[in-house]
Amino acid sequence: MTGDTDDIIALRAALAAAEARAEVAEARAASAEAQVAHLKHLIARMRQDRFGASSERGRRLLAQLELELEELETTLAEDAPENAVNPAVRATAPRSNRGRQPLRADLPRERVVIPAPTQCPCCGSDRLSKLGESVTETLEVIPRQFKMGWTASMRHQCAMLGSE
Repeated sequence: MTGDTDDIIALRAALAAAEARAEVAEARAASAEAQVAHLKHLIARMRQDRFGASSERGRRLLAQLELELEELETTLAEDAPENAVNPAVRATAPRSNRGRQPLRADLPRERVVIPAPTQCPCCGSDRLSKLGESVTETLEVIPRQFKMGWTASMRHQCAMLGSE
């Protein structure tokens, strides 16, 4: 009977310790989430101010804040258990990052191929192997163009009319 009582006491102590660890983890996560939200707000404000008077200090501070935010988000992701989804994180994370849309198919295309080197620039060897290729589409704007044109009209007269 004393063995069962000791087991129950040990289990209660383990449960209390686990609950204490969970509360500490939740407090740490809430603090990190609040700091992430604060940094996101600061970054948004700084991005808005970036197009005003440009300042090198502001750009450096923005880069530093973005790095700090990224570090906090990775720490937060590492602390969270894999199978539990935190609804607060999910509520702040809906981003529709669609990226750049493809260019219209009816635009005229001009293909420019940059020839690959035939020799290594370092050692001069001609034994080169293809590592890959890069294809880039750029949209160029050709401004309105003006040109001078002239029209010549010739008058003809009948030779018979001129002899009268």
